Amino acid sequence: MPLSGSLIEQLSERLSHHLGAAVDIEQADPVGGGSINDAWRLATNAGPFFLKTNSADRFPSLFEAEADGLQRLQAADALRVPTVIAFGEDHDDTFLLLEHIEQDLRTEAFWERFGTGLAALHRHTWGHFGLERDNHIGSLEQVNTPLDSWAEFFIHRRLEPMLKMARDHRRVEAGMAFRFERLFHKLDGLFPHEPPALLHGDLWSGNFLCAADGAPVLIDPAVYYGHREMDIAMSRLFGGFEAGFYTAYNAAWPLEQGWQDRLDLCNLYPLLVHVNLFGGGYVAQVEAVLRQHT
Repeated sequence: MPLSGSLIEQLSERLSHHLGAAVDIEQADPVGGGSINDAWRLATNAGPFFLKTNSADRFPSLFEAEADGLQRLQAADALRVPTVIAFGEDHDDTFLLLEHIEQDLRTEAFWERFGTGLAALHRHTWGHFGLERDNHIGSLEQVNTPLDSWAEFFIHRRLEPMLKMARDHRRVEAGMAFRFERLFHKLDGLFPHEPPALLHGDLWSGNFLCAADGAPVLIDPAVYYGHREMDIAMSRLFGGFEAGFYTAYNAAWPLEQGWQDRLDLCNLYPLLVHVNLFGGGYVAQVEAVLRQHT
């Protein structure tokens, strides 16, 4: 469905205010690739811009939370993110208007910059694990109420909510909860104690770009302060990034001994997210991790 005339008018006004000059939207072309939102490339007399739209009834706070996450990452000044221009509603639609990123191929130098930049991002810390606000991971609500212990946060704000959702929708058997309980008793001794790190929160290969100048660009975050191995683990979940990324990260801030053995524990969270979104084979992956660690 094409963009409404009233939304086009509002976007033109927002762009004009942002740039301090009149902006006319000449064309709006759909962009594929997203599973939750509709995406558009806006051609204007001031150059291209990127737009995401969704239902205001289904996801009233989705884009406001995404804008907040992007702005937090941008303020850290470690890796580039698209500049947030505006977000809001128009009748039944909610929207997020962003800088358009021209892309190029990912080179060896790109991966090295990405690893070094992610380590710099993770150096940004806070006094608690969590965030002052909740947000989303994909289309699911992500609860970020702060806690002082990583193990407690991982259990009560990450694994338990997703496990409860999966049980309520009968995607997993009741017996899985008992295996998780056994794991919970061990978690605090499994992770090295580190300060909370500013995380992208959903760092798989679909959530970053290579800009035309070769710079890594983070998109679609699920930001919170957590254990830095969560981002590293997520990067490995669907095949992994290039080796130069991990080498550069470890050169900038070495991961603690045994980090490879903890990745599947970290990935219980995104795996449970995928169980709730898609079911299917992700249940078997969760069960395999539980068998290994309980």
